[in-house]
Amino acid sequence: MDKLFNLYLQELIEWNKKFNLTAVTDPAEIRVRHFEDSLSVLEAIDLSDQRVVDIGPGAGFPGLPLKIVRPGIKLTLVEATRKKIEFLRHLVEVLNLADVEIIWGRAEEVQKDKRYAGQFDVALARAVAKLPILVKYALPFLKPGGLFVAQKQAEVRSELGGLPAEVKTVKVGGALRSLVVIRKT
Repeated sequence: MDKLFNLYLQELIEWNKKFNLTAVTDPAEIRVRHFEDSLSVLEAIDLSDQRVVDIGPGAGFPGLPLKIVRPGIKLTLVEATRKKIEFLRHLVEVLNLADVEIIWGRAEEVQKDKRYAGQFDVALARAVAKLPILVKYALPFLKPGGLFVAQKQAEVRSELGGLPAEVKTVKVGGALRSLVVIRKT
């Protein structure tokens, strides 16, 4: 597992020289702010063999680190930026990860496709938009009873606006983060 994370780190640093994939470039900081932060999802929900969609993963976060530690999940990455799609495809191949589908498109369009609408047990999003917008992107992907987990900054209550959500605060590298969990009814 460490070998896969080390390879991920090397590829991210190398590709980041050509494409701006992340503003975080220090290897130790990448491990905390990207890898550990991604894995913090496991403090809010249990992932085993579920079908998971990651909305706007950028350089693969949180979906790919979760796939590394939970290889049984069936992961779909929905990303709108072409250069990031190229990186994700390369990375999945280099890491030899099975059951990963990469879709180039906007979440609000992909969610209308019957192959994806209502097909997932878990939807993930990390810092891609305000919470009410994320909910609109995520819930259509979920089966009834499915869980949406949004990774946000520590203070997220003002974004909830009455949404029926469970908020779990976690510590990642000394910083507090909020995991907002919403169940689709």
